[in-house]
Amino acid sequence: MIDPSARIHETAVIDDAAYIGANTAVWHFCHVMSEAEIGADCSFGQNCFVAKGVRVGRGCRVQNNVSLYQGVELEDDVFVGPSAVFTNVLRPRAFVSQKDAYAATRVRRGATIGANATVLPGLTVGSYSFVAAGATVTADVPDFALVAGVPARRIGWVSRRGVRLTFDAQGSATCPESGESYRLDGERVSAA
Repeated sequence: MIDPSARIHETAVIDDAAYIGANTAVWHFCHVMSEAEIGADCSFGQNCFVAKGVRVGRGCRVQNNVSLYQGVELEDDVFVGPSAVFTNVLRPRAFVSQKDAYAATRVRRGATIGANATVLPGLTVGSYSFVAAGATVTADVPDFALVAGVPARRIGWVSRRGVRLTFDAQGSATCPESGESYRLDGERVSAA
């Protein structure tokens, strides 16, 4: 079902039994397969692919040249930069069918995946975390973590707005843009 308020470009292919939510835009040369679900207020840039059974929450922004393969789930308000890559099989072989081995990958609410980043299968990218451009994610990413590199390593913490946080000796930080307070407890950050 395609909500009547959705904007679907004439070159996009939306298979039967796909769901596209209200006010969502699907642009040039995209393909959304049957049984995929895309929530309201999303945007899919040029040349995106959404596989069967993929779930995308409300308010997501998926930039050009991104494929969301079976097993990938984006929660609400996720940003995926241009040409980011999600994989769904750990050891792919062209001659071995592994359709029963697709690993679930979850990108939690408000997270950002930078341009040209790669996320390996079966991982969770935490809420409001930030994966830097070009990073390769090989392990779960904690909430509010800033990760970069190959393989991706935590190099700091960010606020809900994506602004880098500086914690004091007591483990407190304030986002300079929003004024929100954050608490660092060991290797875990939470909004205070």
